Formats: sequence, structure tokens, C-alpha cells
Amino acid sequence: MKKFTLFTPGPAEVPPRVLKVMSEPIIHHRSQDFREIFFEVRDKLKKLFKTKQDVIVFASSGTGAMEAAVVNFFSKGSKVLVINGGKFGERWSLICKAYGLDVREISVPWGEAVDPSDVAKHLDKNGKIEGVFIQGCETSTGVEHPVKEVAKVIREKRGDDTLFVVDGITAVGVFDIDMDGWDIDILLTGSQKALMLPPGLAMISASPRAIKCMEKSDLPKFYFNIKKEMKAQSEGETAWTPAISLIKGLRESLRMIIDEEKLENVFERHKKLASILRSMVEGMGLKIFAKRPAPGLTTIEIENAEEKRKKMRELGAWVAGGQDKLKGKIIRIAHMGYYTEGDMLYVGSVLKHVINS
Repeated sequence: MKKFTLFTPGPAEVPPRVLKVMSEPIIHHRSQDFREIFFEVRDKLKKLFKTKQDVIVFASSGTGAMEAAVVNFFSKGSKVLVINGGKFGERWSLICKAYGLDVREISVPWGEAVDPSDVAKHLDKNGKIEGVFIQGCETSTGVEHPVKEVAKVIREKRGDDTLFVVDGITAVGVFDIDMDGWDIDILLTGSQKALMLPPGLAMISASPRAIKCMEKSDLPKFYFNIKKEMKAQSEGETAWTPAISLIKGLRESLRMIIDEEKLENVFERHKKLASILRSMVEGMGLKIFAKRPAPGLTTIEIENAEEKRKKMRELGAWVAGGQDKLKGKIIRIAHMGYYTEGDMLYVGSVLKHVINS
């Protein structure tokens, strides 16, 4: 008997057909059977990322791809600019500092999106900036950053001299992130959000501009070595043992997204789900925390948030709480991936019952 539905912004719900595929007998990863699956996955990931470049798959959490984005394309002492508007912007800074990069920050109030003009000002005053790091969606606050507009500022100010690195873990497959069209250099995501899988896979793609920088990077790397993975994965294998069952599940979920529902329809569905839930939330007299809310999750200001969250879980709706200074102040309800309008009506009704009880 099912005891709850996950409405957390990772891990999210996994479709039964994906679970079924992942429960099949294991196959060997140095085999033609695996290569055929992996080649299909690689092709569909390019469509998901909207790029002609290879998308590299790691067996790791999304943070592994974040670390790979630092150690493969930058060097010790590289001056970089981090957009820090929450726990995951903060993570960019922590990873960069751990590897000896010279980190400058734009501190954005939690709940707000970065202003592209502030990025322009920092690029003007900070001399040579080799990279700008941002979240497509800051999962801790539910904010969508203006990635396209920031990319435009970077190219206008720095041309090819600055890499633009986007954490798309709660963005890719949720709303439009056009890697090639927007001139993004490094884009990454994880399996446990819009891709409708358990945690355990991370994906990253790099532009030709970034690949040139990879040749001069002096930071240590072994497992997260993109150059090594590019060679292996071009041949339908991985440098190290892959998460075979997850990759089989990824092929199934990508078939659902790319071949069946179609990516643009997925984006529209996420917008509709967000609209349904937010209308219900506002009808209860509650306030949306994010000033520029992303389509993948809704953050709600609420008193005694942890108590309310616990009651919702007891009623079958497992939502997330706030992190760090937002703990006890907000709840976060996801609607990315395997969710329907009925799911939003359900979780909204559970929230209303808890508020009124």
C-alpha cells in the first residue's frame, strides 16, 4: 500500500514504467547491448540540452557534475564570479574555493533573482573574469535566474574570454534552457528531478570554447575527468563502471520526454502545474516566497513550516522544508517531472486542510 506521494524538489516521483525497466536483470557494461542503450541516451540528451555537443554522463549526484565543471575547465587562481542567491549558489563558491580559485560573488537576497545589470557591473570592475557560475533555478528558494539575459551580458562584455557555467539541475527538462542558442559554455543536470529517475546520475556538456580551456586546466581530476569520459563515451562505454540500471531507466524517461510528450509540451505542462498550485496557495491567503518563481517548484511562506510539513506527510503528501536560514519559514512543493493537474489539486487540498485544521 502506498503511504505517500513525493512532492519534494529531488528526488521526485518515478514513473512505474521507468521503475519496471530498472528492475530488469542487469547487463554487462562492456557489451553491445549496453552500447546500443547508451548511444540512444547520448543522442536524446543532446536534444534535452539543445546542443550539438556531447553530453557526458557520470554515476554521481548532481554535485559531481558541479565539481567536474570546476576541475576540468579552470586552473588554480582562476578569477571567477559566482551568483550566490541560496544554498546552491553557495555551493558553487565552496567548490571553487576548495580548488583554489579566486572567487568573487554577487550576493543576491534569498528569494530574488540576479539583475543582469549587476553582472555587467561586476564584469567591468573585476578585471579578467574567467568564468561566471549561476543556477538556472536556485532550488533552495524556488527562484528562476535570467540565464539567457546573463549570457547575453557576458558575451557583450567579454566575448570568448569568459566561460558561462549553468547549474541546470532543477531547470533542464523543466523550462527552456537552450545551451547552444543562448551561448552557454557548460550546462549540467541530475537524474532525480525532471528526468524522473532516482538520484545517481549527473550529466554535463561543454561548448567548443570550454573544451579549449580544458586543455590548459591544471586542477586535479581522476574520476570526474571529462576528457577521458569523452573518449570512452564516444565509443558507447564509460571510463569507469556506470550505473547500468539508471542508464536503462534514463533511456525510458527520455523516450517519454523527447519522443512522446515532446520537450516543448513538457515545458508548458510545468507552467500549467505551477499556475494551478499557486492559484490555490494564493487563494488560501499564503504568499509565494520567490519573487521570480521557477516552473519546477513553489516555495510558500508559512508559519510553523516544519510542523505543517510533518502533518502533510502524515496525510500522504511529502513536501520539502526550507534550508539554512529558511528552515521553519517556508515549504517547497515540486511539480517537475512525473506530475499531473490532479496531483496539484491533491497536494493543494492537503495543504489547505493542514492550514485550516
